[in-house]
Amino acid sequence: MDIRDLCAGSVLYLPVEVAGALFSIGDTHAAQGDGEVCGTAIESPMSVGLSFELIKQTPLAFPRYETAGPVTSHFDLKGYQVTTGIGVDLMQGARDAVSGMIDLLSSQQGISAVEAYMLCSVCADLRISEIVDQPNWVVSMYFPKIVFD
Repeated sequence: MDIRDLCAGSVLYLPVEVAGALFSIGDTHAAQGDGEVCGTAIESPMSVGLSFELIKQTPLAFPRYETAGPVTSHFDLKGYQVTTGIGVDLMQGARDAVSGMIDLLSSQQGISAVEAYMLCSVCADLRISEIVDQPNWVVSMYFPKIVFD
């Protein structure tokens, strides 16, 4: 699970689906945008300290977690450029928001589409902004302006 806010001090609850289940940690990230849209993050070796507690008789269909503190201070100092995707399909809305940001960064910053895509994955946040007005669901990609200062 590549989740930016799952970090030091978090408490992660995982379903245990088999007796004697094992646990492993994959790649650790120094930076990653919410959504990690192209599989690019800043990979970083880390020392990780973990403790485990088995909580029985607590059915859990999917993982959940608690954060150790605020999660909104991610590059917020100078605001964001935001692109959106709107329509009946949230996945297509996400694609449209990301594509719009790639086009915007490429034209504004003179970088290649591949570089813009990788930057989106490292430091932009993909958010579901609205699901109440079906079929006009809104997905937004927030790119922090401070990155190019």
